[in-house]
Amino acid sequence: MTALFALATSLLWGLADFGGGLLTRRTPALTVVVVSQVITAAVLGVIVTATGGWSEAGPRLWYAVAAGVVGPVAMLCFYQALALGPMGVVSPLGSLGVAVPVGVGLIAGERPDLLQGAGVAVAVAGVVLAGGPQLRGAPVQRRAVLLTLVAAFGFGGVMSLIAHASTTVTGLFLALFVQRVTNVAVGGGALYVSVRRGGRALPEAGGAAAVRAALPALAFVGLADVAANGTYSMAAQHGPVTVAAVLASLYPVVTALAARGFLKERLRGVQAAGAGLALVGTVLLATG
Repeated sequence: MTALFALATSLLWGLADFGGGLLTRRTPALTVVVVSQVITAAVLGVIVTATGGWSEAGPRLWYAVAAGVVGPVAMLCFYQALALGPMGVVSPLGSLGVAVPVGVGLIAGERPDLLQGAGVAVAVAGVVLAGGPQLRGAPVQRRAVLLTLVAAFGFGGVMSLIAHASTTVTGLFLALFVQRVTNVAVGGGALYVSVRRGGRALPEAGGAAAVRAALPALAFVGLADVAANGTYSMAAQHGPVTVAAVLASLYPVVTALAARGFLKERLRGVQAAGAGLALVGTVLLATG
């Protein structure tokens, strides 16, 4: 069950990143984050009410609040890094956040067996290579590297926090709702500050009408992201966090394959090799 839920997480996060990347080509990133999270929070509010999740309120929800604060900060750092540095460097570095939940699992006493240990090493190497690391070219700004590392460990922190935010399915719905409401508050505040400083909240082409037309895509990105958080939490609760975290971190492979399938982008040799290694690591982890 751990492998199944974690692989579902990779699929959902990969598709959410692919969709979010397409949307931010036309719409300011902060607007994409805020609008998609508002839609998701509304849907989760209905689900929590229908399932009686309000009764699950307790101290664990502070983990969800923390995840809701860390998530938008990590995403903004990631977008800024992409604007400053080559994507071929930023993308692989962004996957290093897997070290956070893996480290938490090891500190908690988890010890993967030899086969799983090999799977972890192979899968992580595959994820980094699947991002298509740029080995030659212009030097990367230190700020881009720093922002990417902050984003990576922020993403890893969210994975760990949301896994501790609940112990039941109904409690998970409530935790995800609290996380999304916090996302909206933090992202909305950042958007307000950006606009006050002269930034744009609406696309240059189409304005508010363009945002309305993109609502189905924004809803998909938000719901896929929250579903990924949910499946990861279930994966971490059903089995070793070290295994769940590594399998869930395979989402760059999904994003690369989606770009190949929908945008006809050609995979570089290093990306294809990375996807193959990630698959081998997945098999080792699932059978270990």
